[in-house]
Amino acid sequence: MRLTNRCYAVTGLGYSAPWCVNSGFIVGDRLTLVIDTGANTLAARTVHGYACAARPQNELRVVNTEKHFDHIGGNGFFRDLGIDVWGHAGIERTGGEFQAEIAEFNDAIQCAVRRNRGEARVFFSDTRVVNPNRRITEETRFELGGCTAEILLTPGHTATNISVWVPDERALYTGDCLISGYLPNLDAGGPAEWRVWLESLRRIESLEPAIAVAGHGPVMRGDGIQLAVDTVRKVLEQAIALGCSPTACVGNVGS
Repeated sequence: MRLTNRCYAVTGLGYSAPWCVNSGFIVGDRLTLVIDTGANTLAARTVHGYACAARPQNELRVVNTEKHFDHIGGNGFFRDLGIDVWGHAGIERTGGEFQAEIAEFNDAIQCAVRRNRGEARVFFSDTRVVNPNRRITEETRFELGGCTAEILLTPGHTATNISVWVPDERALYTGDCLISGYLPNLDAGGPAEWRVWLESLRRIESLEPAIAVAGHGPVMRGDGIQLAVDTVRKVLEQAIALGCSPTACVGNVGS
């Protein structure tokens, strides 16, 4: 999906029902910045194909918006092509964690026959854990040629969350700092992390983007962005007051 002259979104990549996950890319005159690689190699191939088609002659660079496997699962595909993957210095996932992810997916299969066949492994075919090979320790800028992408530290959902801001296009890629349509996932932290998340929301709100791609859900424009910010903020404030995430306080948060 082309969003602006230089910004694209790859939305609805496969994940775990009812969740889908988003990726995207920014096309400069000489460098294309890919934002997140999806949950698996299948998704990474799709993202790579779109990014190459948009400007075939460009060098590619990848940035991960956080540490969860739905955002970094396709890293291995890009690294095998010699493409650098940038990510927060705190991203350090293990093979054991990845195997646990596959097992959790498999346990969620309702059909016992398919579950017993281990069909979740098909989703993760040719996928392995690959952490970023270039570490982000502070906010920085990537000069893409004709435009700049600003890497912003926006922790909260996890300590590793970053957002990517393209000021010339007024386009923002938020990772899971902002969620479109879905209930935000607070289960990776507690009240201290949620307070940090509120600060990150204020940070991205102050940018006044015209278009935003969240980690999950439809692309947002105009007033829809503020609505999403307000929704996540309300959930965070209620969770802080109750001391538990909305999925742990079923029937309380959001009521």
